[in-house]
Amino acid sequence: MAATERITMTMRELDRFKVIQDVADGKLKPWRAAERLRLTPRQIRRLVARLREHGPEGLASRRRSRPSNNQLDAVTADRALSIIRDRYVDFGPTLACEKLYECHGVRLAKETVRRLMTDAGLWVPRRQRPPKLYQPRARRACLGELIQIDGSDHRWFEERAPACSLLVYVDDATSRLMTLHFTATESTFSYFEATRAYIERHGKPVAFYSDKYSVFRKTGANKDGNSVTHFGRAMYELNIDTFCANSSSAKGRVERAHLTLQDRLVKELRLRGISTAAAANAYAPAFMADYNARFAKPPKSGFDAHRPLRADENLDLVLTWREPRKVSKSLTVRYDRVTYLMDDTPGHHKLIGRYIEVWEYPDGRIELRADGQALSC
Repeated sequence: MAATERITMTMRELDRFKVIQDVADGKLKPWRAAERLRLTPRQIRRLVARLREHGPEGLASRRRSRPSNNQLDAVTADRALSIIRDRYVDFGPTLACEKLYECHGVRLAKETVRRLMTDAGLWVPRRQRPPKLYQPRARRACLGELIQIDGSDHRWFEERAPACSLLVYVDDATSRLMTLHFTATESTFSYFEATRAYIERHGKPVAFYSDKYSVFRKTGANKDGNSVTHFGRAMYELNIDTFCANSSSAKGRVERAHLTLQDRLVKELRLRGISTAAAANAYAPAFMADYNARFAKPPKSGFDAHRPLRADENLDLVLTWREPRKVSKSLTVRYDRVTYLMDDTPGHHKLIGRYIEVWEYPDGRIELRADGQALSC
């Protein structure tokens, strides 16, 4: 029996047995054994007595094969799993744990809920999930077919000037820099300005590919139910598609361009003593020409997918910020904490109670418009 117990004893228990055996044989003082095992001399004497009475098995833990005092009872576990299956089958363990306590009064540790859900097959631990595969996306065939756009907030002028944003437009087919635009912040109007420069130089691309920044995507709808951003609406009017990437790696061309620009462009600006956005924008075409000569790739097709502006497309009118506002009984419209008083005319009287549009231009001008016509105010 003793031999069997020795086999099942843990390494820690075996080490303790050797020390206690030395004390029992008189080879080791109790106080010295207490120091080695980090116990008190009184505990050492108890272990010696247990060894003499029961043999080596007397030193094994008496809690072995006994249920834990904190063991989850089967009734609570079954109830929690039943609730999770009925209501929270697609919840993660942390959220399911919160809802069990908030809605059902079942208080469990989140790791306990995680173990229950894992054992029941309701949750797969992250380590056991198959790795996600991100296969590289093939380049588009033509220049101007897809343009990746993104902003990079960086100390472009190092300590010579405050940090600012650089809006970068990269062609997907060739990795060419199409537009670089320095601006104070990443905003709708700054993208309007950069896009205008792009279109005036290259023409209209087929599509823009961006991240999910608020300029390009809204999380909710406006009061009028419209969920399109001002930039998206402007591109729609110009017949330019807009797409939002689900990850940074999806728009890897422009992300890699950021890394190169934050190295090379910063040093070029330093060598030329450029420390203002205006001077940097004036230098940008020369830098892009050198960059494209070094890093751009030839497209698969020689066709240029850029399109010219149509006669009815006016960038001055398209690239505007537009907000709907209701005309009051006193012929006033409130916008941006300013009240605009419309002229008292029969035509304006018909607009009372209707929604008109307030257009804000990049230069700060405000215009009230209804039915495609500007209103005097």
